[in-house]
Formats: sequence, C-alpha cells, structure tokens
Amino acid sequence: MKVAITSVGLNLDANVDPRFGRAQHILIIDTETMDLEAIENPNVAAGGGAGIQTAQMVAERGVEAVLTGNCGPNAFRTLDAAGIKVYAGASGTVRQVLEALKNGEIQPLGSPSVPGHFGTAGSQQ
Repeated sequence: MKVAITSVGLNLDANVDPRFGRAQHILIIDTETMDLEAIENPNVAAGGGAGIQTAQMVAERGVEAVLTGNCGPNAFRTLDAAGIKVYAGASGTVRQVLEALKNGEIQPLGSPSVPGHFGTAGSQQ
C-alpha cells in the first residue's frame, strides 16, 4: 500500500508533523517495498487552501492512505473524495506510525479531527 505521512524531516526516523496541510514534509512510502519519496510541502506558507492543495498533491501520487496528527475539514473532504483513508492522531516517528498501521493499531477517521484553519498561526491550538 502506498501511504503519505506528514513529517518534520526527510526520513523514517523523523517525527510526524501534527499538521496535514501545512506539514513541513510529506513522505510517500510503499509499505511493501519501503521505497520512500520525501517531498518538501510547498503549501507550508500558503495564505489559504493549504489543506486542499496538500490533499490534491498526495492524491496525484496515488496514495491510498494518509497518516498525520490532525486533518481539517477541507483536506478531509478532498482526501475522502479521492478515496484516500485518513488516519489522524499519529505521533512519534514515521517508522513508529508505519508499524502501528501494519499492526492494525490505528483506525481511519470518519470525519475531520480538527476545525478549519487549525494549523495557521491565528488559530487556537
């Protein structure tokens, strides 16, 4: 399965970024081969629409699931429309989150985990 994990770094030992749309990096990982593509998220400083733009970016790469700390309503709707499962509440390293997914320890969301504009400087966190 091809998954996208939000990250503050560029490898499996980096911590998960708690934000989705404004995550520093997105790691695209094939869970079967462990092939990894590290992407610097161009939407970190977007004035608006970061969640939607980041969701579209990962959807274009053919991912089946997103693992992140939090996912707002616009990003969630975009990912859901693309048939991508969203797993939120992820913390620790990317490697730890991958293991939790493989072991069935985390479940996909049925709705957003935070309100809109959660990851912006002016939001309540």
